[in-house]
Amino acid sequence: MRAVPKPRTPVVAMVGGGQLARMTHQAAVALGQSLRVLAAAPDESAARVSPDVVIGSHTDLEDLRRVAAGATVLTFDHEHVPTELLEKLVAEGVNVAPPPEALVHAQDKLVMRRRLEALGAAVPRYAEIRSVDELDAFARRIAGPVVVKAIRGGYDGRGVRMARDPSHAREIATSFLADGVPVMAEEQVDLRRELSALVARSPFGQGAAWPVVETVQRDGICVQVIAPAPELDGDVASAAQRLALRLAAELGVVGVLAVELFETTGGDLLVNELAMRPHNSGHWTMDGARTSQFEQHLRAVLDYPLGDTDAIAPITVMANVIGAPHEPAMSVDERLHHLFGRMPDARVHLYGKAERPGRKVGHVNFLGSDATELAELRDRAEMAAHWLSHGQWTDGWDPHG
Repeated sequence: MRAVPKPRTPVVAMVGGGQLARMTHQAAVALGQSLRVLAAAPDESAARVSPDVVIGSHTDLEDLRRVAAGATVLTFDHEHVPTELLEKLVAEGVNVAPPPEALVHAQDKLVMRRRLEALGAAVPRYAEIRSVDELDAFARRIAGPVVVKAIRGGYDGRGVRMARDPSHAREIATSFLADGVPVMAEEQVDLRRELSALVARSPFGQGAAWPVVETVQRDGICVQVIAPAPELDGDVASAAQRLALRLAAELGVVGVLAVELFETTGGDLLVNELAMRPHNSGHWTMDGARTSQFEQHLRAVLDYPLGDTDAIAPITVMANVIGAPHEPAMSVDERLHHLFGRMPDARVHLYGKAERPGRKVGHVNFLGSDATELAELRDRAEMAAHWLSHGQWTDGWDPHG
């Protein structure tokens, strides 16, 4: 039997074939590599561009073994791989980054809350909910409105329900519990805005932090990111970066870590969520930072020295392109043609995904030379994203006029 030649470059395998894997593959190409991906189907976003695709399920141990075979490191485009399967891979000698004992803090909201609290990180008041009576007791204790969350599996607002009143909270919890979904409750925080502190950490222990950004949510989905977060006190921004770097070290993260934060009306920062992979709040780095989050994730999991995270423009605005209620008759190609004709400075990143209502199908970045341009940049980014998803200009502009 002919010997299999040893790869000349490291092989990075990524579980998940979505847009994060697709953009990580783009970064791998620049490093002379290609990304091996475990995709559920050959038409998934990353499977369309990577030459090394394993079709299978992230919940099947044999499929995970196939994608990990011969790879230098196994990493993730989502956090939904069962912890017990990752532990088996580690026991078999697979280099998993981040390791399962770290990743569980991005998979299980209750485990995360308890660990962060033990580490002295500020979090919203919370409680595990095993019955409606426990929910009622928690609501009485905080004397305010609650959020009911599925402990595992939620993203983009899924599995997170804001209760209007105690009766609605009971209704939500009863529904979750009846379906066998483990539940927790948190206080609804009096928010000024949401922030994200994005960092990376290597196995060697090197850390790097990008500027803290503001994220704008609509219906539980991030629609816009502003980098850096406007009017954020420098000391507060530094504290957020230090917190994210400390959590990466304490939890043993390898790769990119996004620490999603609530900034309260009183000026405090509370940790909301953790993500241990490239993250939507870091898409601006593809055009607005010296090292993108996707290249940095590869550097980190391969234990290369980390890249410079400085912004290359005073302000960057990212807007997500989110599928419209009805797919436009105009082709994506024609929409791109008209966008570039009107906004030649738009930096467009499309994911090769079928357009469906509410689905993230791309994003667009705009760079500004002065923070005074922020309002205009935000308007242009929102307009561009809406045009790409709906095929209509919100200001009524006629491309054929």
